[in-house]
Amino acid sequence: MRVVDVVATTLADRGVVRAFGVVGSGNFHVTNALRTAGVEFVATRHECGATTMADAHARISRTVTVVTLHQGCGLTNAMTGLAEAAKSRTPLVVLAAEATNPHSNFFVDQDALATSVGAVAMRLDDPADAATTAAAAFDTARDERRTVVLNLPLPVQDLPVPTDGGEAPARVAPTPPEPTSDHVAALVDELARATRPVFVAGRGARDAGPQVAALAADAGALLATSAVANGLFHDDPWALGISGGFSSPTAAELIRDADLVVGWGCTLNMWTMRHGRLLGPGARVVQVDLEVDALGSQRSIDLGVVGDVGAVATAVRQALEGRPRADAGYRDDQTRARLDAGVRWRDHDLVDTSTTDRIDPHVLTIALDDLLPAERVVGVDSGNFMGHPSVDLSVPDEDGFCFTQAFQSIGLGLATTIGAALARPDRLAVAALGDGGGLMGVAELETVVRLGLDMVVVVYNDDAYGAEVHHFGPDGHDLATVEFPDTDVAAIGRGFGFEAVTVRSVEHLDAVAEWVAGPRDRPLLVDAKVVAEPSWWLEEAFRGH
Repeated sequence: MRVVDVVATTLADRGVVRAFGVVGSGNFHVTNALRTAGVEFVATRHECGATTMADAHARISRTVTVVTLHQGCGLTNAMTGLAEAAKSRTPLVVLAAEATNPHSNFFVDQDALATSVGAVAMRLDDPADAATTAAAAFDTARDERRTVVLNLPLPVQDLPVPTDGGEAPARVAPTPPEPTSDHVAALVDELARATRPVFVAGRGARDAGPQVAALAADAGALLATSAVANGLFHDDPWALGISGGFSSPTAAELIRDADLVVGWGCTLNMWTMRHGRLLGPGARVVQVDLEVDALGSQRSIDLGVVGDVGAVATAVRQALEGRPRADAGYRDDQTRARLDAGVRWRDHDLVDTSTTDRIDPHVLTIALDDLLPAERVVGVDSGNFMGHPSVDLSVPDEDGFCFTQAFQSIGLGLATTIGAALARPDRLAVAALGDGGGLMGVAELETVVRLGLDMVVVVYNDDAYGAEVHHFGPDGHDLATVEFPDTDVAAIGRGFGFEAVTVRSVEHLDAVAEWVAGPRDRPLLVDAKVVAEPSWWLEEAFRGH
């Protein structure tokens, strides 16, 4: 067997089921070796799209996903998606062909590129190490939740593997650290003292929703999530939705009034806590995380607990059984009345800013929420519009929302939604994009059509980079560099094979309803001509920088 055959077989045996990429001469053989080993390959139109699709697929499927790239320019094209995945601690293995001759046009320092954005760099130099190196890349990705770039030098890929180099060592899964009895007792004390506790669950709690919710019920705590864990407590009557810049006024007030905030697999960063403004005076802060380095990394905390989120929640709940609450905690009648009055943005009185030729983005999104099937997976790009789909498009659970925002790049939303759609083919996929990000990632519209995905692409089209318009415009700056002529995005969608509709009013959404009721044999693109308006969430983002 060749080196590429052993690498592919090892990854397939470890559990890889899907790979993404753009195939060139350098990764042609390893990609076909993956297919021979039973790994499904998804061809994309750009390497950044491939990496972002793999990122989203890994998040939603909870599996290690593979990317295959051409040497040099294939990797540089992928760098923005790679940075997003690495900063999000997404378990990916990136198989990057590598030119080792420094005089080659394709030569770049691929190790330095990978490590510069926080990925782990590995290299396979010796054919005898093919299986062990591929296994190490997979195990590092899965066990340490890292994005790994495994460089495959061109002169090595087709070399034969010695008989003793084709078998990978057995995988030994790490044992998560158990919370100490002292930490469990300290957290029990915090909960026993608190009269208004709030739990905020993040990425590290996505597999522990039931355990955290059960403890919250016993402790009288309200439930919220960071943006990346949106949907985790969808069906819980004491849930507040997203904590942070996307919080509704009611949710923000209830979080700000808490006397104890517990972050479960959540760093309680500036986005989730609105630069600390969601922490009321005197509120105590506890953080539970699998890694000790995460504790207090974003803000001062009163107690840090190391351990798996589910295990900690279960241990604390068991310890709390001997100390039942004397009252309802934050789950009292007054709080119930406030929640019943409406905790979602759509429950608040909103001014409809629609004009004769532009639709209010809140009105648009609420109408889409009512029209589209509830079983959905929503991918959101970055930009001025991003809060609307994040807060107004409900999702059924934590697998219904994919938020690739760690690097805060526009242009990743469409690829994000494709990866999520492939992980959850049983659901309607909804891609929410701005016009800037949508046009940046436009090539992947062909991928949607080619794969026959059941998808709605909604483009919030204000003909501008809205964040910059609303940040710099009030100070009188020249905005010519961030405003553009009207673009017929619907026509572009039709060119790729989409059904498409231009929406300027609620009445135009009748075409969306017809598509939902119809055969849905082609994906739908909604070119929504939205009112240009500033967003409170990006005002905070600019302030934070």
